[in-house]
This record gives sequence, structure tokens and C-alpha cells, in this order.
Amino acid sequence: MPTPSVVYTMHDSNAIKDYKTNPSIVRAMVNRLVLAATGQPDVAKAWASLVSPNDKIGIKICAAGGELFTTHHDVVSAIVDGLAAAGHPRSSIIVWDRSLGGIKDAGYQPGNEGYQLKAIAPRDGYDPKAVLSAPLLGKLVWGDFDYRADKVKMPILSDTENTSNVSHFSRIVSTDVTKIINVPVMSSSETNGIAGCLYNVTIPNIDNWRRFSQGSRFGAESLAEIYSNPLIAKKVVFNLMDGLIGQYAGGPQSQPNYAVHHATLYASKDPVALDAVALKRLEQWRLGASLPVIGHTADYVGFAGELGLGNAAANRIEIKNIGR
Repeated sequence: MPTPSVVYTMHDSNAIKDYKTNPSIVRAMVNRLVLAATGQPDVAKAWASLVSPNDKIGIKICAAGGELFTTHHDVVSAIVDGLAAAGHPRSSIIVWDRSLGGIKDAGYQPGNEGYQLKAIAPRDGYDPKAVLSAPLLGKLVWGDFDYRADKVKMPILSDTENTSNVSHFSRIVSTDVTKIINVPVMSSSETNGIAGCLYNVTIPNIDNWRRFSQGSRFGAESLAEIYSNPLIAKKVVFNLMDGLIGQYAGGPQSQPNYAVHHATLYASKDPVALDAVALKRLEQWRLGASLPVIGHTADYVGFAGELGLGNAAANRIEIKNIGR
């Protein structure tokens, strides 16, 4: 029987008020969680236990939610400070998402943070050698590596001319980073059930991704299989979910009508277990709001457990609440 996974959680109602975070409280929460998850005596040793001096570190945020629902700046700052204490130059740390459209409104200051803020460049940001294929066709759009504008200009060609069953990983994932700190928001996903740990490092890091967002059982299985690729599974060393605000419908884009001040951060080395815990809470909120269950669109969380990527079953997950 597999070893139970531990999901650490910390709640502080003073961490966020009226959508504004308290930087010192958030920093203390991040530090307490990484200490608990690693069992180390101080923050520098905690981060040093997760990444080595030679690692190129990337922090994968969610920047799809604009001012309110982008991974909170204070969370990222605390992580970067911890990594710096462990000896990693700030300038070597990459913080990224597919697009960085939400970061300025969320308080990030590109050029002044000390670390690298990166988006995935259309087409050129994808690695032609880092390929994944699945027997599920997707319609290519501008920005995908294999998209060809000349095909669009020739109406005599059918629509199938710009479809493909191939996706490419971003160069950031394939070559720029060797270790990933995964920092998703606690949000539903209209296309993939939950925009959690598994989603955050898969869908936003590949091109021709729309084919995996169709809600089909096959698409769900593919999401877990994408995560299992060594470019992701072997690089993610820590998951810290930003649940300061939880959004239980309409995500990962900003939908304030479905948001709650949750004032909670979650951490685990097991992305599957953390997603399973978050999914259960999202379903509770949806039930309270008389919304339909997320259900099968999040089946990939259970399938990831079947693939051995972590524990999805509640009886294989231990939740440890870290007090103030």
C-alpha cells in the first residue's frame, strides 16, 4: 500500500481583507508551510532541501486572473526570498506563465523584482524537439509552433489542414529550468474542472492545448499523462496553492461573483493529493451556491493517482493544519 501523502494547510483570517493581502502574514504562512513540509529547522535549509545549488529554478504562477486572482505577489516574494536565502541569485530565478497579462494589476513590477518574469513567446517559445502526441486532434491557432498562416490564406484547403495531434512543450520547461516550484491559484476551471497543481504546469506550458480542454474522458486522461512526462513530473519539487482567495466557478479567469476570502495556503510534495483536497472544497462551495458538481471534467485527478503520480483517494491523504 502506498505511503499516505501529506497536505499542509494554514489559515489566517488576517492574511487578506477586501482583496488586499497582508505581506508579513502571507510571508509567515509561506515560511511555516515550507518548514512543515520539509521538516527543516530554518527557511534557508528548507528550500535548500528541495533544490540544489546547480539547479535552474522556475516558479510557475497563474497570471490568468488579473488583479484579484493572479497568484499573489506576496506569495511569490516569500518563495523567492527563501530561495535567495538558500543561495540562489534572484536574477537566476524565472517566474512565468503562458501570458503575463494579469501581473501588473496584481502588483508585480516587471524589471524591478530582481527575478525574471517571463511569458511564453508565441511559436518561438515552444521547443520543436520537446514533443508530445495524443490521438486527439486540435485546431492550430496563431502562436502554436506548427501553425502555418499560408494555409489559412488558401480557401481551397479544408479546415483539417491546420489541425494536429502534436503539442510542443515550452522552452522554459524543456531547457530553461531544472526544478519547478508550482504555485497555482485555488480555482475551478471551466474546461478542466480544477485549475490546480496538475493543470498549472501542463495546459499553460504546451501549444495546441485546446484539444485537452474539451471535457472528454480522453482529454482528462491526457492531462495526467502530460504531467507524467519527465519534463514536468521529475522537475516539480514543491506545490504551494494560493487559496487566499478561492474561486469555485468560472475560473481560472477572474469571476468575483464566485469568489470567497479563504485566507488559506496549501502545500504538498504531492500535486495529486493537493488537487484532490482543493477539489473537495470547491465542490462544497458549489453545492452551497446550488451550482452543478464539477464531476467528470476533473477526472484526471483520479487518473493521475492511477498513474502513480500521487494519491487521489481521501483515505491516502493526511491533512495537517499548521496553527498560527
